[in-house]
Amino acid sequence: MTEDFALSFDTVAAQYAASRPGYPSTLFDAVEAMADQPLKGARVYDIGAGTGIATRLLRDRGAHVTAVEPGPKMAAQLRKGLPDVPLIQGDGNSLPLATGSADFITYAQSWHWTDPSRSIPEALRVLTPRGALALWWNVPDPEIPWAAAQEARLQKRFPDYHRHGVAPQAAAIIKTLDDGLRPAFRTLHWQRTVPLETHLGHLGSRSYFAVMGPEGTAEVLSSERTELLRTFPDAQIPESYRLDLTVVRNT
Repeated sequence: MTEDFALSFDTVAAQYAASRPGYPSTLFDAVEAMADQPLKGARVYDIGAGTGIATRLLRDRGAHVTAVEPGPKMAAQLRKGLPDVPLIQGDGNSLPLATGSADFITYAQSWHWTDPSRSIPEALRVLTPRGALALWWNVPDPEIPWAAAQEARLQKRFPDYHRHGVAPQAAAIIKTLDDGLRPAFRTLHWQRTVPLETHLGHLGSRSYFAVMGPEGTAEVLSSERTELLRTFPDAQIPESYRLDLTVVRNT
């Protein structure tokens, strides 16, 4: 079940906080341009906030941000790192938020865990007129040979790998729900270099690994360690990301 995968992150919350990538400043420049309004001073609800990776960056951008997260252990990690940020337990299918109370609603790596037929009307309800819904995902860049090879290996091990992924299709999905909406789509690219163990921790924090548990995960990560050291003997991994962004302005 999708819910089982969505809540599986609670079992790897600390690992998620330590190893998951953030987002470049160019992402937030693009969000502001596509929404035609600044994040500074805006009322923002970050839905499926997880451990607060995007929440922190939104706050640093000057937004008045509130985190919304269903998983208690993920929320505990967020509270540990961002004790001053308001935190509400909830999810995008039934937002515990007042109508017309948000300038932005954001989903960083989390909108695919919702039911779009419920989460889109909920977002539009909570947004002010001309407020904006922003959805984004870091995706391993398929144009990078080693990353594509790793994704192919993982696909063989997990037949349902990325079954829940909707990053490139988000705009089209939204259009089928409400033909009056005009979602805009943009792709960015960025890179970070991390130690091998951080990269493996990132892999292990993905839902497919989390639902397997540590025993099943260990074999896969051991195999990936061997493969990666062949390509990167210095154990420094240049993770390259395609960052898919969809922004929808309320009407």
